[in-house]
Amino acid sequence: MKYNVRGNNIELTDALREYVEKKLSRMEKYFDSTQTTEAFVSMSVFKDEHKVEVTVPFPGVLVRAEEASENMYASIDKVLEKLERQIRKYKTKVNRKFRQDSTLRSFENGSSPEAQTATLDEEEDNEFQVVRTKRFNLKPMDMEEAIMQMDMLGHNFFVFSNAITDQVNVVYKRNDGRYGLIEPE
Repeated sequence: MKYNVRGNNIELTDALREYVEKKLSRMEKYFDSTQTTEAFVSMSVFKDEHKVEVTVPFPGVLVRAEEASENMYASIDKVLEKLERQIRKYKTKVNRKFRQDSTLRSFENGSSPEAQTATLDEEEDNEFQVVRTKRFNLKPMDMEEAIMQMDMLGHNFFVFSNAITDQVNVVYKRNDGRYGLIEPE
């Protein structure tokens, strides 16, 4: 695995860089090809907050986690635990999908329905559930109006039709209090 470590408002010591690389190397077991996998690590200090952000482009998914605490080493430990949980969850979901597909094929080929039902019930318990669907008209507006609407509603994101580009965009409130914009390529 390749490591791209950078720091903002912090001097990256060799000890800190080695600690990050040692911790990230534990995650190599989740990747098929570690030579092509690259992890992007950003460490920053603002006031007494030591923040670590890690992004790993995973096949088909971008895995990202961030944590902040009063100690940089504690932040590194926390963010890597969170990242490992995300990767395990993703791998489990992919494996479950593969098992479910093969299970359904064997069911069609005549295996016992009781065994199939038990397997499918266990898998359904762990799947994501959509508990609400919302539909609304996308009113064309500019980004400033969308941010104002989002703030008035008290939401942390807002979907709107961009009046300038005529595309669907999303504005969201970042953890640092500023705003972000998501737009299609």
